[in-house]
Amino acid sequence: MSKVSKRNMIAASVIGAFALGSSQIVSADTLNDLHKEEGKIHAAAAQSQKKIDSIYEQTQELLVEYRSVVDETENLKVYNDHVARLVADQQAGISSLQKQIDSIEETKQGVVPLMYRMIDALEKFVELDVPINYEVRKERIAHLRETMGRSNVSVSEQFRQVLEAYQIENEYGSKITSNQGKLDFEGKEISVDFFNLGRTALVALSLDQKSAWVWNNDTRGWDELGDEYLSSVVTAVKMAKKLVPFDLIKLPIKAAE
Repeated sequence: MSKVSKRNMIAASVIGAFALGSSQIVSADTLNDLHKEEGKIHAAAAQSQKKIDSIYEQTQELLVEYRSVVDETENLKVYNDHVARLVADQQAGISSLQKQIDSIEETKQGVVPLMYRMIDALEKFVELDVPINYEVRKERIAHLRETMGRSNVSVSEQFRQVLEAYQIENEYGSKITSNQGKLDFEGKEISVDFFNLGRTALVALSLDQKSAWVWNNDTRGWDELGDEYLSSVVTAVKMAKKLVPFDLIKLPIKAAE
């Protein structure tokens, strides 16, 4: 082989080796690039996973909130239905009260004239009755008439007071009482102790306990009692004042006709 040919072969071998080396260098760079890209992909995948996890957590929170809202909505619906029933019941109650009020107004139209008639009848009764606490009873009737003219007193309160006055008048028929007052006899005003045994007897005793009188409802005046009744009247006044125990006494009582 000639020297030229050997040289050429050596040169070809060098070039081939260089080419093979260059090929290995290129392959290593490519792998490095691939690793870098793969790393970027993994990093991007991890970042994406974080976002997915965050979105999932938010979705779970929204789901819990949604369920809570749904439950609250159901509760509100039940409560609103309950309130609606209460409102309906209250409305029915209001309607009923309005009917009662209308009825009361109609009743007032009958009750007010009745009360005036009751007061008139009570006044006539006091004038014809035994004058037990006469002045007090007259003042009570005057108060009733005044009350009937006051706009700030309800009809029910007016009616209550009228009934109370009747109740007090009824109690006079069963009570034993004594009180001090003035007695007009033969043009003289005498201080006395009054004693009444219900409406059965009304007597008076002078404060010096020397004279006694009995009310005569037929003549509408006082009759002086004899000495035979004086001690009994004294005892009667003491019993009414609870100074002595109750006992049998002799009093002038008119027999029923």
